[in-house]
Amino acid sequence: MKRAEDLRRARAQSTTGEIAQRLNWLRAGVLGANDGIVSVAAVAVGVAGATEGTGPLLTAGLAALVGGAVSMALGEYVSVSSQSDSQKAMIARKKLDLERAPQESLAHLARAYEHKGLSPATAVLVANELTGHDALGAHLSAELNLDADDVVSPWHAGFASAIAFTLGAILPLLAILLPPENIRVPVTFVAVLLALGITGWIGATIGGGSRTKAAARVVLGGAVALAATFAIGSLLGSSGLVG
Repeated sequence: MKRAEDLRRARAQSTTGEIAQRLNWLRAGVLGANDGIVSVAAVAVGVAGATEGTGPLLTAGLAALVGGAVSMALGEYVSVSSQSDSQKAMIARKKLDLERAPQESLAHLARAYEHKGLSPATAVLVANELTGHDALGAHLSAELNLDADDVVSPWHAGFASAIAFTLGAILPLLAILLPPENIRVPVTFVAVLLALGITGWIGATIGGGSRTKAAARVVLGGAVALAATFAIGSLLGSSGLVG
């Protein structure tokens, strides 16, 4: 009975790791969209404070969208490239360890399962069975919480980051361009703060934190950013420096 429970626990730990990895990607997507909303909205309302012309708003908004998406993609690509190189290096070292000292690696794997809460006898049983099925996969999962098939792709990460940013940026761009000139800024404020509240709520739900606090933080931060850029734009517009 105890052994069966230990085996179920080992399988549950593996499944939990896979779910956590998917949730991390989803959370990164939400944060990317949040960045797109804030950065493009800040540029848009700043320009709207300086001029009422639709052309400058469209130009500035599109420039902020494209520049931000490319910047996000490049940043994510560089960051994930380093992570991917590190993962590949760990996999290569573990392969070499298995080739040079298979018995020592097996004992190390059993100890890893003991540290996860399995009894010594069950840990040895699990280590032997998993080694017979996929030795490398067993060691990567138990010791490094890594799957050889899940090595992150810098290209995929960069593309996903750019898409998330773009999807978030579209909202403030439409909110500033579609309404009549006399209400475009208030409409943008309302649309952006509502969207930020939603992304904050979703992000907290994924992370397991307080949804109300998370939503309030991003809404407050977004409101400060919009108010600051609009004030600067209005000041420049009234000074005659831009028009």
